[in-house]
Order: sequence, then C-alpha cells, then structure tokens
Amino acid sequence: MRKVINLQMEFWKKDIANIEFDLQSRDEIPKLLMGLQHIYRTEPIRKKVFEVLKQIVPKKSQETGRPGMDLWKILVLGTLRLNCNWDYDKVHEIANNHSKLREMLGHSKTDFGCQYPLQTIRDNIALLTPPILDEINQVVVKAGHGIISKKKGPELRGSCDSFVVETDVHYPTDANLLFDAMRKIISLIAIICSEIGITDWRQSHHNITKIKCLLRGIQKLRRSKSKDERKKEERENLIAAEHQKYIDVCQGFVFRSKETIRILREMMTLSTFQNIRLSTIEEYIRHAERQIDQIYRRTVLDEKIPHEEKVFSIFEQHTEWISKGKAGVPQELGLKVCVLKDQFGFILHHLVMEQQTDDKVAVDMTQGAKDRFENLSGCSFDKGFYTPGNRGQLANILDYIIMPKKGRLSAKDKQIEHSEKFIESRRKHSAVESSINALENHGLDRCLDHGVHGFKRYVALSVLARNIQILGHLLQQKELKRQKRRRAA
Repeated sequence: MRKVINLQMEFWKKDIANIEFDLQSRDEIPKLLMGLQHIYRTEPIRKKVFEVLKQIVPKKSQETGRPGMDLWKILVLGTLRLNCNWDYDKVHEIANNHSKLREMLGHSKTDFGCQYPLQTIRDNIALLTPPILDEINQVVVKAGHGIISKKKGPELRGSCDSFVVETDVHYPTDANLLFDAMRKIISLIAIICSEIGITDWRQSHHNITKIKCLLRGIQKLRRSKSKDERKKEERENLIAAEHQKYIDVCQGFVFRSKETIRILREMMTLSTFQNIRLSTIEEYIRHAERQIDQIYRRTVLDEKIPHEEKVFSIFEQHTEWISKGKAGVPQELGLKVCVLKDQFGFILHHLVMEQQTDDKVAVDMTQGAKDRFENLSGCSFDKGFYTPGNRGQLANILDYIIMPKKGRLSAKDKQIEHSEKFIESRRKHSAVESSINALENHGLDRCLDHGVHGFKRYVALSVLARNIQILGHLLQQKELKRQKRRRAA
C-alpha cells in the first residue's frame, strides 16, 4: 500500500510548509527545497502533482500490499539527485543525515530511526517515468509563471537549441569492444557453471587476463612512419598478425561458450534466472561475433567499415557518435537533447533525439511546447533547424518565428533578417546556452543511468529539477525583497 505522503501531522514532526531556510544561501539545495515546499503548501498545485504521482503504481497496489516509500519522498530524492549531480551513494548519505532534507521528507530532527537503504532509493527513483515527470514539469512551470506574472498565462517567447548528453561509456574501438563482450561471456558462463557444479570454466579469471594481455599488445602497436616501404609493409603485417592472434583466441572462447550453453540447455535443470542469464550471454556472443568480423575485415582484408555498421558500446547500445564541430571537441558519445526555454529560464519542453538532426525535430518541438503552453507566441532557432518546410509549418503554429536561413539570402530574406525585431531576437537567442549550461552543471553532462529508457528518465528528471530550482530561486528573491522593504520601512 503506497501513499503520496502521510498528511496527518504527529506531535514531534514539523509541517513541511513551515520549514525555514537560509535565504542568504547561494547553494542549489535550499533553492530546490524551497521550490518543493511551494508545491507542497500551495493546495491547488499539490493536488495536481499528487494526482500525477499516483500514476507511478497501479491502483490495486495503492490500497493493498506492504507499505512502500511515499511517492512524495521519491520525487524529493529524485530531483535532489539530478539537481546536485550526485550519484546514489551521495543521495543515500544526505537522505539519512541532512536535517533540512529529512524535514522535507517528513521526519523530525530527532527521528533517526527511519533510515533509507541504498537499494531502496535506487529502486524507487527508477519508478519515475518520462511521461509522469513531463506532467509534473508542466505544473511546476505554470506555478513559476504565476509567481512572475499575476496575469493568467503571460505571453511566452521561446528559444530552442540542442546539445549532447554523454552516455557513461569508454572510448570505443573494435578491439576493446570485443574485450568487453568476451569479459562478460566468460564471467557470466563461469558463474552458471559454478552454481551447478561444472568445472570447465574454473579458470575464467585467467582466461580474461589472457585476452586482456593480447588487447594491451595490440593497443601498443603503432603504424610505421618510415619512408622505407619494406619497413612499412613489415609493420602492417605484424599488426595484422597480432590482430589475427587476438581474434583467434576470442573465437576459440566463443565456440567453447556456445558448446557449454548447448550442454546446459540439454540438462533441463536450470532455474528461470539461469535461463535469463544464458540469454544474456547469447546476446554478448552476437556482439563478439560482430566485432570479430569487423576486426578481421579492417586489419586482415584492409576494408573500411561503414559507419552504420559500427556500435559504440555493447552496454549502452543507443550511444551515437556525434560531431558538432566544437573547438577542441572532435566527437561526443551520447545522444542529442533538444530543449525549448522561455524568457524566464523555464524549460517548456525537451526531446531526446535518436538518429535525428536539428531540422527534423523543429516542428515537433514547437508543436509539443505549444500544446503544453498555449500562450507561447514565438520562438527563435539557429541555422541548424532551418528548412523551407520548417519555416512554413512553424509560421502556422506560432505568431512569429526567428529562424536564420542557410546559404545565400534573397532580397526578401534580407529584408526579414535585417529587421529590428529579428536582430533583437537573434541577440536574445544566446540565452538558451545559459539554460543548457545550467542543465549540464546540474546533471546533464553525463547520463549515469542505463538503457535508453533510463537515459530519457534521467533527462526528464534533470529538466524537472532545474525548473523546481528556478521556482525556488524566484521565491527566495521575492522573500529577500520583502524583507528589505520591511527593514526600509
């Protein structure tokens, strides 16, 4: 049985709405907690957020079964993790020892009996989904707009741009990706054999070390820079021979693992978990065979491997090789994320781009933001989003569009882009870089969650946490101004 939070107060606990914060603090934690406090103590906002949070678990689980972590606590810990760019170990420590945070979670200062296990925090934050976080984000942004302007729905002017969120992977080469696959094949199959008493893979650690030594030998090889063609040819033959030796050893372990899997399946005594693990091993075998093929073609047959055939991580397979042309950054490994912010700094909408370029998402981003916030009247883009079709479609969605044209300008385009309004909006467009930098500093420099679903959840949680922090900052500045006026009077 899960609750959003127990609203029934107890004598030794402090009401979340009455928690006091240091208004002079410039740290992100008080700002985030003040934003969360505003959500909690403003009843219309609280009701909306709590209704969304109830979607995390099925209705049957809300009334039956053992108590789980309160949904409010999941939201608090999830946003704190991303806003402060912490790992789960840091969240675990702070959740059990930070007095203000524990008050926000519904504990008293002396209530140290309730401690949060690390795995409990991990499992519960993983319950949040991108659609749920997107719905909460809409409520938070509208709450922020209500603080900024007393009018119902101030006119919004957006700015849209994309950036790369890196996945947590090492630099990929076909040789080290093969080692990754072989390491997992040997270690996982050794675990199963050990559990059922088969001794064929008892030297698994030695086998992995043997493959790693071959890999290190390959990585130390360098192509000859000599002008003597004979020496160049000798070095090329040596490189090909060492790679051939490496893939021969790996191929031998692949054949051996396939034979072991066949024997294990014929035994018909494996548990469900062991069968799942065998399926995982077979997936790694497919990765290994692909890498063996690519290494052989590249080094022995001297072929050039097409980009579309390459995989850049066997663990985070959604990882893309992205070259944006930044100075000093030849490539980034991850996925592009497109964000659309308003003039107040709130992120109105975001989109994780899988195998997409900027010009392919311009219309979807704008339409998505317009559906969520009807008072969005205009938006600015950079040249990467331009196509003639995009400009025409966006003109039907918003009142005005600032989208510089690629290439040579016609007389009509010159008139548009040299207008005072266009130039002013172009100058203000760079403010979106500030929002992107803030997101990167608060969690979106590198995604630490696994899988494409975890990646999307990580991005959505970071956007929500950033917007709650902005909400808290507005409340903090408003209260400071009120106190200043009171002292002046």
